[in-house]
Amino acid sequence: MASACTNGLDTGFVDLGYMKVAALGVVQGISELLPISSTAHMRIVPALLGWKDPGSAFSAAMQLAALAAVVSYFWGDIRALAIGSLSAIRRRDFNDWTFRFVFWIGLATVPIGLAGILLSHTLNTCGSPLRSLPVIGISCIVMAALLAIAELYCNHKRTLDHVSLKDAMIVGFAQVGALIPGVSRSGSTLTAALFLDLKREEAARFSFLLGLPAIALAGLKELWELHKAHLDFHGWSVLSVGLFVASVSAFAAIWGLLRILERFSAWPFVVYRAFIGVVLLVGFYAGFLV
Repeated sequence: MASACTNGLDTGFVDLGYMKVAALGVVQGISELLPISSTAHMRIVPALLGWKDPGSAFSAAMQLAALAAVVSYFWGDIRALAIGSLSAIRRRDFNDWTFRFVFWIGLATVPIGLAGILLSHTLNTCGSPLRSLPVIGISCIVMAALLAIAELYCNHKRTLDHVSLKDAMIVGFAQVGALIPGVSRSGSTLTAALFLDLKREEAARFSFLLGLPAIALAGLKELWELHKAHLDFHGWSVLSVGLFVASVSAFAAIWGLLRILERFSAWPFVVYRAFIGVVLLVGFYAGFLV
């Protein structure tokens, strides 16, 4: 499956056109915020349909769709944290929980920010070895195993009100794993939060809130890279369609994830991730996926 380059940036989505990018936007939006790896789906779906690989730039820019969905869905939480932390600053009450929580989120974003800068050329360059199907497939299987262990051996009783700086940093460092295609940002942070014995729905909420700065920075950085690569008007318009469709799909994905975790467990995602990983590896070595 061929990819396309714009001044060294992987921009295969431009040649796909509006309808195909809209379809991939649905897939990207859903898989971006579920713990199932959007990168894996962005390789499988185009390959099965015989479409060009949309490229790493498409996946990175779609972070802005995820950002819009998370902000709109958790607006009540975000507003309360913003008002509470600003009020704490005015009162100089730096022991206030909301202020500390927002500060912890900022600190927990530092690891993925530094790692993203160091690995940016490797991650988004045309033909990046990290986007190979074996890497993505193995990552999916490993994360399925870790999520299964979290389900089997952890007590899901803690709430978000009881998290600490240590908890935030553990999830923050786990978020760095999301830079490896196939790991999934949602998957890595949700799994880490479950290992901290948080309730399943609280772990997902923590994952989304903590990931907001990283999602915003990744999406904005990619838009800047596309601007520097002189993406033309057609490319921007195609990307805009994908962003709009993906944001709606991502909102639905958050709702679905929380319902599944509240009523069931993370086991459906364990099984699905393992299945996707096996499909990628078998497809690659059998020559069906390239």
